[in-house]
Amino acid sequence: MDKSFIKRRRLLTYLGLGAIGVGGVAIASGLRSQKITIPTAVAPNKTATKDVSAALPPDAKLLPEFQGISQWLNSSPLTTADLKGSVVLIQFWTFGCINCIRTLPYVTSWHEKYAAQGLKIIGVHTPEFAFEKVANNVKQALKKHKINYAVPIDNDFKTWNAYKNEYWPHLFLADRQGVIRYDHIGEGAYSETEQMIRQLLG
Repeated sequence: MDKSFIKRRRLLTYLGLGAIGVGGVAIASGLRSQKITIPTAVAPNKTATKDVSAALPPDAKLLPEFQGISQWLNSSPLTTADLKGSVVLIQFWTFGCINCIRTLPYVTSWHEKYAAQGLKIIGVHTPEFAFEKVANNVKQALKKHKINYAVPIDNDFKTWNAYKNEYWPHLFLADRQGVIRYDHIGEGAYSETEQMIRQLLG
């Protein structure tokens, strides 16, 4: 495992432990929420035509394709094309990460509240340690934390790398056209994240 991953993981854990009771605290200089502004011409629209690529601005960031997934839990295999028409929340996590565990009650509640309105949550499980790579261990974690949304197992970091990700946990939120509109690193900003979900759904 790359040492830089371990340093980031430990940094998030240590600082997260010191942040109990403080909402939306910064995790080093990297913790942030970022809203990505897209012109209103390409705002989420259930009735948009299938070919919207020509209308997207040059700097629009589309959800990268899932890569190197060894197994899908709670779902059949999905592609980004399968997710078009839904608001999509991509969650990078691993069950041994305390900061990830603290975010799970919020993520699972969003699934319960908004799935019927068109929210799709994909919990990309990218492990740090060998025991986190074992599918049965991941399945036990899903049962323990009552995770019912799709969880692809990204043991080789292929999807992690496709997103140029560096952190556990990290959320990416995309509109119904697959354009990334918001992302958040670390714990906190739960109200802001939910507000963005509601905005994109609405």
